[in-house]
Amino acid sequence: MIRKIIIGVDPLKAMAYYVGQKAGDSLVDAIVLDEAYLHKFKEKRYLVYIKHPEDGVMLWKSVENVPVLIEYDLNF
Repeated sequence: MIRKIIIGVDPLKAMAYYVGQKAGDSLVDAIVLDEAYLHKFKEKRYLVYIKHPEDGVMLWKSVENVPVLIEYDLNF
């Protein structure tokens, strides 16, 4: 499970999204690798979903063709 995605070449200056982060009235609900896109185009694309209190879960952003650093949710 992906917990955080950092987008950009320099992590100190990059944009980051993490599960639980506020996005307006919503919260980032999930960050997933789009496996269908990977199989079709042989490129990685990550999808960022948000959960709105009234509208439910919806796709908010897609991240493709840029360097990313992925942080996974580990339970020890």
